[in-house]
Amino acid sequence: MTFTMGNPFNMQDVGFVRNVRGSCVKLQVRFSYRASDKGQDMAVDYDKLQAIPQRDEPYHIVVTAAHHDDIEFGVAGSVARWIREEGATVTYVIITDGGSGSNDPDVSRRALIDLRREEQLEAASIVGVNDVRFLDYPDGVLQATLDLRRDITRVIRQTKAYRVVCQDPTTVFAHSSYINHPDHRAAGEGTLYAVFPSAETRPIFPELVAEGYEPHKIGELYLNLTQAPTHYHDISSTIELKMAALGAHVSQIGAGDDFENGAKKWLTESNRLGGEMVGVAYAEYFRVLKFDEERQSWYEEEKKRLAAEAAGD
Repeated sequence: MTFTMGNPFNMQDVGFVRNVRGSCVKLQVRFSYRASDKGQDMAVDYDKLQAIPQRDEPYHIVVTAAHHDDIEFGVAGSVARWIREEGATVTYVIITDGGSGSNDPDVSRRALIDLRREEQLEAASIVGVNDVRFLDYPDGVLQATLDLRRDITRVIRQTKAYRVVCQDPTTVFAHSSYINHPDHRAAGEGTLYAVFPSAETRPIFPELVAEGYEPHKIGELYLNLTQAPTHYHDISSTIELKMAALGAHVSQIGAGDDFENGAKKWLTESNRLGGEMVGVAYAEYFRVLKFDEERQSWYEEEKKRLAAEAAGD
């Protein structure tokens, strides 16, 4: 399981019981409006966050994640909207095998891997995703290796994705009581450098060209589990689908009352508070990088930022 929250800066104490194949662990989580991976306060100006615009033409999205359920906790509401309202097609890339998702000594790793794969396929189908790739790297010890970068590059080139969504590799301390899982950071880093330079540079990984996968440049990169969001996405129309998809991961969050009063209640409230910050019912947050627009000089961006600060905007 993962704490990929819709708004990583909500000020709220929330506790819930995680049921992992017979092992129950009480989790107490506190969110704050200010957080930083450097151990210093980092304010988010919610008034300056932009709503993610709707695209009018079909496009493909690749969503990478370290673990089975990371997508459902983090971005499934957005995925459901992109599919239903924009006609997007989506590929999920689940990087690890999920085999470290239980402390129960009576649960075999192989059985858990198979179960979590089934759960992920069910979760994906609920929001309309039919293409799920499992890379099967060992869960819990993921590193951003060249092999990982090559595997993600292959998917980007093969699918010719316009948008790639991944976990922000710069997040270390999500708030005052959560250390970001190192698998999340490795998955994000591997994806980041698959996007650039690997996916768009022909001499990198020539074996992929030999397989028939020519270079491809994406248009947008969305980072979730980020402490530097630039955009929010209103998921009010798909919050129930998101929760239904999350509920497929029974091995991690339980079922029935355990789910309703645990993970579902916690995440619904988190997304609600995230929406409240920007004036919608429910929201997910992203840092967005655009590669299909003319690149501005860093100094031009700084001049605009400083001018806005001076004007009190």
